[in-house]
Amino acid sequence: MSVDCLFCKIVAGEIPSKKVYEDAEVCAFYDIHPAAPVHFLIVPKEHIASLADAHAHHEMLLGRILLLAPVLAKELGLGSGFRTIINTGRGGGQEVMHLHVHIIGGRAPRPM
Repeated sequence: MSVDCLFCKIVAGEIPSKKVYEDAEVCAFYDIHPAAPVHFLIVPKEHIASLADAHAHHEMLLGRILLLAPVLAKELGLGSGFRTIINTGRGGGQEVMHLHVHIIGGRAPRPM
């Protein structure tokens, strides 16, 4: 846990969130500034600053997150599809320096 990290504080229960899912390795919760009717994040409980900071020993954790995304998306009504976004680093649009995956859906996405 990083003491100054917003997502570490959410994972630790120090900051309230509307959780979608939680287990020993990951936590999923709704985004406080949703970009669509359904917009949640999946974060590892281990503090990893960004995807660029992940290492080979994170392989199973990253796979777990990506396999969990469609399961949770379907449970939340996104059976017809959803967008998955990982912003990496400030230059990639990452605002909170804790690896997180956005799952967004519920209306047609803007073209990329």
